[in-house]
Amino acid sequence: MTYFLYMYKNKAIDLLSAGIQLHADGRIETGERRMGGGTDGWTVAAFHVETDADVHGDHWEMHPNADELVGVVDGHARLCFEAAQGEAEEIVDLRSGAAVVVPRGRWHRVELRGPTDMFSITLRAGTGLRRREVGAPS
Repeated sequence: MTYFLYMYKNKAIDLLSAGIQLHADGRIETGERRMGGGTDGWTVAAFHVETDADVHGDHWEMHPNADELVGVVDGHARLCFEAAQGEAEEIVDLRSGAAVVVPRGRWHRVELRGPTDMFSITLRAGTGLRRREVGAPS
């Protein structure tokens, strides 16, 4: 479903598939989405996801250089923060129209509760991913 369109340089951008970079000098660049850590500036990403595999739910993610805003436009997801030793994960329930700020350096992951349209905004440079232990509690 394409319902987020933005006119830039006389071209509509499909926010569910485009990569959008916000640079410190005020420039906005669009193009191929690069979710890895090799991008310059803030990354704005909106995406339609249907399974936990679409959001690498079996991995923890961490952004060392900035907080991240993660939100649900339509659907239902849970954002899970990695637990400290001997504690339970902290879980934030995200339904349509809700968002959460993930603090810089905090390991987190997403679990879907059904097909969901989401967005995230962060500095992706230096982003870390590591596999979640099999059989770890949710």
